[in-house]
Amino acid sequence: MGNNNSKSQQILDSLFEAFSYVSSANYVYVCDMKKDLSRWNRDSVNYFSLPSEYMTNAGEIWASHIHPDDREEFISDVKKLFNGDQNSHNLQYRARNRFGEYVVCTCRGVVLKNEKGEPEYFCGAITNHGIEIQYDMLTGLKNQYGFFLDLNTILSSRTSCNVIMLGFTQFLNINNIYGYTFGNRVLQHAARLLQRISDPNDQVYRLDGTRFAIITEHQSIEQIHRVYKQVQERMRSYSVNGTRVTLSLCGSVMNLDFFNITNKTIYSCLNYSYQVSKNQRHGALVDFNDKLDQSDREKLIKINTIRNSVVDNFKGFFLKYQPIVDAVSEKIRGAEALIRWENSRLGEVYPDEFIPVLENDNVFPVLGKWILKQAMLDSLEIVKANPDFIVSVNLAYSQCEQSNFVNDVISLVESTGFPPKNLCLEVTERCRLLDMELLARIAFSLQSFGIRLALDDFGTGFSSLWVVKNIPFDIIKIDRAFVRDICDNDKSELFIKSITEIASAYGAGVCVEGIENEMMRDRVRKYQVRSIQGFFYSKPVIFDELKALIEKELFF
Repeated sequence: MGNNNSKSQQILDSLFEAFSYVSSANYVYVCDMKKDLSRWNRDSVNYFSLPSEYMTNAGEIWASHIHPDDREEFISDVKKLFNGDQNSHNLQYRARNRFGEYVVCTCRGVVLKNEKGEPEYFCGAITNHGIEIQYDMLTGLKNQYGFFLDLNTILSSRTSCNVIMLGFTQFLNINNIYGYTFGNRVLQHAARLLQRISDPNDQVYRLDGTRFAIITEHQSIEQIHRVYKQVQERMRSYSVNGTRVTLSLCGSVMNLDFFNITNKTIYSCLNYSYQVSKNQRHGALVDFNDKLDQSDREKLIKINTIRNSVVDNFKGFFLKYQPIVDAVSEKIRGAEALIRWENSRLGEVYPDEFIPVLENDNVFPVLGKWILKQAMLDSLEIVKANPDFIVSVNLAYSQCEQSNFVNDVISLVESTGFPPKNLCLEVTERCRLLDMELLARIAFSLQSFGIRLALDDFGTGFSSLWVVKNIPFDIIKIDRAFVRDICDNDKSELFIKSITEIASAYGAGVCVEGIENEMMRDRVRKYQVRSIQGFFYSKPVIFDELKALIEKELFF
């Protein structure tokens, strides 16, 4: 700012502080009307991507962010204020944020006049109805919205830091034993503990449920691991108001020194490592990255780009289909839909490179619906000519967790006109994260509508005989890991024989994956196998190639 404006800026700052004190939940602004010099709340500058906290011609700049249908009314109202025709401003409009989205805002302000009765200062606040306030009412910490907002500031300023996600597992036991009031008190104590063990300049947040986050510019990864172990040990016997409770801690940490990504990508990466800590590492703190090398940076760019593509109308996503053949006739009886993504710079990206991270992201249920709909729309053409053709689509646990999941599936089936009996939904190994009673209810609901259900990756972590016994799967798919050495290992062949007998006892058919040669095919066909899938018959192909395979009956 120039010297001529220094006094005006001091007055603006004083007014700004006063208005901020009484308007903590809003974006405050103060304007010197004679010089048209304004100061705006820093959060509004970040959220709406404004040039600076201090601006000249702020009205014109702000008008460019307002929706074209609302802009004329806003400009007219501001002119009346500056001309002295009105003393207050109360207007609702849509404003474009830094992500290109329009959010509803209410802007209120008053004109302060000098001793001559002339308009001198215009002061007010903007309420953004598209966001929540930044603070959690229970703990007093910044909430998830505040976390995302601060991440945006860090990304904009390119500030290196470490970001930590922490959470308590089995917290439901505390609520069930002691009640929710006591459970809330435990969370308040935990919040204070996290603040005490953090550097004074660190920022602590309460995310959702029993999860917290810390952003630190001062603690190294080594320090964080050391402190985490101390906190974890302390939580194993923790006293709250004289009552001792046991809290199981799990967590993840990410070193952030690469800034060409979004705050949601950072959250997804942290959440992925958090789930690894929770489900695979017995609560040990998991680093998403120790230090980003070039390949790690490329991975982050890839995840960030793919995540944004979901929001950008699924740009770059497409499906490939791997045929599933009848074990006896070797005719194609169906196909498994497999998601892919590509662009001109990164080429084709396989799901193993992005699904494990995106599965923990709130965009994945949206992507899952797109996959399901696209697979049914594609396959409808084949089903009309081949009424027994079945398309299989993988499910992720984050989809099944949605309260409206079953209704969404049924709505998609009805809207596409796809016959329910020709759809098979595959429950993948990662669905071990689901409550089994919930999975059983989902299975019964879908099957009552005529949709088939398959248990994928049988023999790996989640899949067990208990699941086969208690959930009525139509198909059990034996993972490729158990047939890879079937030609050299009699135990692998015995495994196939045993599973086919168990599946038959529960009324399920068996599909064997990973068949790569004629000898493997002949071994599995000795048993009660219903269908086979693998590179011996076909690699995953685009839809037009699948149609060509079916039409030419290349395998018959």
